Formats: sequence, C-alpha cells, structure tokens
Amino acid sequence: MNNDNSRTGYATSGRRRRISRRTTAAAAAMVLAALGVAPAVAQQPTTRQSAAQQPTGQQAAAQQPARTPDLRTAHGRGTLLSITPVADLDRADVARFLASGGMDTATVRHGLRGYRLTYRTVTPQGAPTTATGLLALPKGGPHRLDLVSDTHGTMAHRDYAPSVGEDFGRFAPYLHASAGRAVAAPDYLGLGKGPGRHPYMDTKSSVTASLDMLRAARTAAQRLGRPLTGDVYASGFSQGGQVAMALGKALGDGADRHFELRALAPVSGPYDIEHAETPALFDGRVNDISAVFYMSYYLTAQSRLHPLYKDPSEAFRKPYADIVDGLFDSEHTEEEIIPALPATLKELLTDDYYRRLQHPSGGLLDAARAQDGNCAWKPDVPVRLYSSSGDTDVPIANARHCAADLAARGVDAPVVDQGPADHNTTYMKSGPEIVRWFDTVAARR
Repeated sequence: MNNDNSRTGYATSGRRRRISRRTTAAAAAMVLAALGVAPAVAQQPTTRQSAAQQPTGQQAAAQQPARTPDLRTAHGRGTLLSITPVADLDRADVARFLASGGMDTATVRHGLRGYRLTYRTVTPQGAPTTATGLLALPKGGPHRLDLVSDTHGTMAHRDYAPSVGEDFGRFAPYLHASAGRAVAAPDYLGLGKGPGRHPYMDTKSSVTASLDMLRAARTAAQRLGRPLTGDVYASGFSQGGQVAMALGKALGDGADRHFELRALAPVSGPYDIEHAETPALFDGRVNDISAVFYMSYYLTAQSRLHPLYKDPSEAFRKPYADIVDGLFDSEHTEEEIIPALPATLKELLTDDYYRRLQHPSGGLLDAARAQDGNCAWKPDVPVRLYSSSGDTDVPIANARHCAADLAARGVDAPVVDQGPADHNTTYMKSGPEIVRWFDTVAARR
C-alpha cells in the first residue's frame, strides 16, 4: 500500500481536472479537502508551453519521430518511440508553479522544457508493451547533464501521471530540472499514455519501467542536444520511494552499463509492507480514508498477479465486491473513487479477510514479500531516507525499518524526520533539501 498523489498528492495547486465529473459529490469534495488533494489537470501545452512555436533546435528535434534505436535492438527494452513536447517554462514560471505548492524555490536556477517520451518496456509477465514518462531538461546549465530519476507516488487516474497532468506529479521533476539536472520521471505501466491497467505496488514492473525510461531518456537527451553524463541521482515519493530504493539496487548491481548511481534519497516509501505498513493500516497509524483507498487499490491490482482471492466477494463486502475492481481501472478519479468506498476497513472487508490481512499467509504473504526487501542491500553511494513522524499515510516506521536493514549491512542511512508534516507536506519540505544534498554530493566528485 502506499502513499501519495491519490489522496494527498495534488495538494495546493487548486487546479481542477476537466476529465472529472462536474457532479462530484459534496462528500467527496470534503474528503479531498481534508486530505489536501486538489484534482490534477490533464493539460495540453499552454501558449508559453507550445513547442510548435519554436520549430528549431531542441523543439524541432522533438517533433521528429525517433529514428535511432536505443541501447539494444529496435524491439528492445528502453527503445525510444516518440518525443512529444509538453512544457516550456522560464525560471519565473517554474518558481511560481513550485511556490503554489508551498515549496521553497531558492534552488530554482533555470527554466525548463518538458517532453513526453513513449518507449518500449515489458509487462509484469515479461511481454512487450509500451510506457510513457516525462523528460525535463533545464534551459541552461552544463551541456552534458547529470540525470535525476524521479519516481512518483500513488495515482489512480492515468492522466495524473507526470507526462500528462501538470500538477503534483511535476513538482519533483520541475524542482530538479530547474536546479540544472535532467529528470526522467516514468509514468509506470498503465498510467499516462501507456496501455492497460496500472499494476499498483508491483515493484518489479515499476523498476523495469523506470530503468527503461532512463534508457529512453538517454536517447532523447542526445537527440535534443543535451547528452547525459551517465551519473544518476535517484529519488521518489511514497510508492515511488519504494521504487527508487529498488531501482537504486538494480543500478548498483549493474543493470545498465551506461548509468552509475551517485546518490539515493527516497521520501516516505512503504519499504516494509509486511511489518510496518500493513500493521499501521489496522492500528490507527494510517488514517481510515487512506487505509480504505490503498487497500482497495492494492488488493484489486495484486489479485491479477497473486492468488489473493478467487472472487472479490471473498475479500470485499457487498456492495463493494461488485464495484471495487472497476473503480481502479486507471480511468476513474479519486473524486469518483473515494465516495464510492466505505469509511473504514471493517466496512470494506469481510470479517474473514479482515483477520487474514492482519496475519497474512499464502498469496497475501507472497504479494507483500514480493514488494519488500528493497533495503536489504549494500549501496556504495550515500543514502538519505526522508520521512515524517506526522505522516498518516506511510508511517515513519517504514523508513526506520529500511535504515535498520541498511545498517545491518554496514550502511549509515540517516532518517531525516520532517516532524509533524503530513504525507504530502513531507515531500514539499524534503524536495529542496534533496536538491541541495545532490548538489553537495556532485561537488565532491
């Protein structure tokens, strides 16, 4: 389970998604307001952002179809299929956007251009598919750019994804790009313009989509005249914090010779579903609304990958058993999902399943353990874990368990506690600190 954009993710932007039903219930609006959620906007480039107005240089290259295969073959993972301009902001635009979320803008040094990349990757079963993601490049800075991998948190509707909706999913990419680094922000499978449903909390496929996004970004950045150095700084929020840890491990294990991990700074990741996040769903450390949302999303997605139940009625009470799977089809917004679900897990789940989740075995235990263990390795780069003792979506116990796993392997990974901050505010406070820390790490090289 997890975190993020779904409920706390679109914090203070105030934008309204045009794809949302205008008849959203008043109750849903109250819930979203309480969570600090503002629906995302599926924006097309504005007048400032329209790349078509600048048909030369980087923009002209972006308007041409990708002609050169990426790192492997024309059918290989990470092959770049297309580049679509989606944003063109000057420095003041970026600062205003970040400030709208309450973020410190002192690290904003450049404007940026953003591009939606479409690329080849694989499904959880290893079959060929496509995915999309946002590549953000600074206007200015060095010719060859270090790369930040930014992995986003929980999103229900595909248009919340960074390459489509200019809202919470772009705070981190814009923050890092405006500081002078390229940013690769994958949408993951089934979000953005990728086909199918999102396999929520399937860490393995999120890592393959993220790694393949790095490969596509390498090709795109070269074509756009801003080649990459190969140095990667990994971060991510909530669900993406867990993905960042797992991606860091893959890079550390030499997953791609073109990329070298330099630092790792995930924020509020659910690193320990079995021993930290799931218990917190039942003991009050995770608020009820988030618990219901995350558990519904998690069970419906994981049931397609693990034998969690034969029929939804085994897990969900009526009438939710008849509707819950359809709510998480990547086409429903939080404004639609939240009021359709009950207020507590006891009202959502059957008595038997409620007990089973507290003492998981079989498919439930396999599903949790398939996502856990991503802190059980020995990074040879500096690591910081950002979290908040006030987070009631992903309790700080997750970060502390992760730090303990790393410490057992001789790695000192301090937990940076943002105090009473809620889930979303944890990132807003942590993001600029991470930029400054990445600057410090880069300066030591």
